[in-house]
Amino acid sequence: MRIVISRRPVRVGLLATAVAGLLCLGATGCSGDGDGDEEAADKAVAGTQLCGGDAVSAQASKALKVITGSSRFGTTAEKSTVARAATDLVEAFPAATGGRDDVCRIYTADGTSDFAVRVTWGLYGGPPTGTPAPDFTVLKMGERTLAAANRASVRFACRSDRLTNSTNAAHVAIGVERWGMPTEPEGDVEALKDAYATVAHSFSLAMAKELRCEKNGGLPAKPVLDPV
Repeated sequence: MRIVISRRPVRVGLLATAVAGLLCLGATGCSGDGDGDEEAADKAVAGTQLCGGDAVSAQASKALKVITGSSRFGTTAEKSTVARAATDLVEAFPAATGGRDDVCRIYTADGTSDFAVRVTWGLYGGPPTGTPAPDFTVLKMGERTLAAANRASVRFACRSDRLTNSTNAAHVAIGVERWGMPTEPEGDVEALKDAYATVAHSFSLAMAKELRCEKNGGLPAKPVLDPV
């Protein structure tokens, strides 16, 4: 298994102004003077505190640093949690959602990175089919895990007493992607694939536990980063 943490981080972009706007909207809030900067710094949190506090493992927090180049992040919205997403998923089941809904969005706190990371969930009518895009590496986690240099997804089957039609499994997809910056990824491609897969696994395992899926939806306790 490759070790994500040892890889060098992605080079930081130069769009500080745009990122400051994103941070104001999506993370800590801003004011027009220096006090706002101090307030934002006071609210900066470690990766393990994001999205409700149970979604990002210590390993996934290190992976977020590989992706964003930062180890400090803006606080995420109070309702942007895996627990809230799980409740929405239970209410939507058994119908396929036909798209993706947010779990949370992650922004760096220091204003020096051009990254926002979007985490999503979706429901599908059955196991994944078809051939993945060529930039994806297939990993052996759940029904199918795909990792690329700017995104990853984990799909798993969940049987749970929380689901109204518990005789059928819910086919859940968790996605993690670079958001709002349609540029080519910079840095070590293999390290980035590992990092995105690690974060996607962490959110998927948290979702499986929140849903009370049998055997955690077949997901391993630690991310499996070796290709199939």
